[in-house]
Amino acid sequence: MATTTQYREFIWLIETIKRARRITFAELSQKWAESDFGGGIPLSRTTFNRHRDAVLDMFGIIIDCDRRNGYTYYIANPEALEENTVQNWMFSTISVGNILSEGLSVQNRILLENVPSGGSHLQTVIKAMKESVMISAEYRRYGAAEPKKFLMMPYCVKLFRQRWYALCRHRNGFFGVFSLDRFVRVEVSEQHFDIDPDFDAAEYFSECFGIVSEVNAPAERIVLRAYDSERYFLRDLPLHHTQREIATEDDYSDFEIFMRPTFDFSSHLLSRGIMLKVIEPQWLADEVRDMHLQAMEMYE
Repeated sequence: MATTTQYREFIWLIETIKRARRITFAELSQKWAESDFGGGIPLSRTTFNRHRDAVLDMFGIIIDCDRRNGYTYYIANPEALEENTVQNWMFSTISVGNILSEGLSVQNRILLENVPSGGSHLQTVIKAMKESVMISAEYRRYGAAEPKKFLMMPYCVKLFRQRWYALCRHRNGFFGVFSLDRFVRVEVSEQHFDIDPDFDAAEYFSECFGIVSEVNAPAERIVLRAYDSERYFLRDLPLHHTQREIATEDDYSDFEIFMRPTFDFSSHLLSRGIMLKVIEPQWLADEVRDMHLQAMEMYE
């Protein structure tokens, strides 16, 4: 298993080649010598090849050599740095960790958000997923006086809005989504299960905004009008992978999305206030309008 220092070296290698776009081994070796990792000693070919293989195995990033262009190295699959995968999430997390570790002298000026990890619960659920065994858990829903006991099949975990969730299947065949920080207790059981061979975690949530996947809410075409600076936020951070801009005017832009308009999506639209308006479908526009009116009544 790679050490923390080795992880940092892998990230340095990826980011250095990414910034340069094309770089020779001699140039790369010199930059290594000038970095904290090299300490004045150039990068050896053996270390480079070993790190190059590790980067492919851990992050799925291909460092290739263009022999026709001066034997320069480049990232052959830059899309891997944009995909919503575990490998890319690890890369981003370690990369940010490297940056923060270099800024300890100004740590009082670096402000972070608290991101609940799910603690040992995440590790337990993933262990059960790997071993294909059910989990025995006590889960306290919001507002419940006492936790309830469940025996469930963990199908996948998902990170959404700073919280970890587990998609589990009950013995009756129904799926449920559980927030890991609401588990009072969760243990790996001795009861094995066979996951549905046709199950695809990404496909299961592909039509969802977040973690709500109501069967009775089929995906449909949604058109949103974003005013002023909101359109720039939507361009940089799309609400859904199907989002595309279909109209652009001086003071607004229209975006089309195909997804399930569930309650969590309506709540997000409500939070954007006057910056985001539902154009289609009409029933969703009416729903969000009613939510705004109900919110106004609370202040009267």
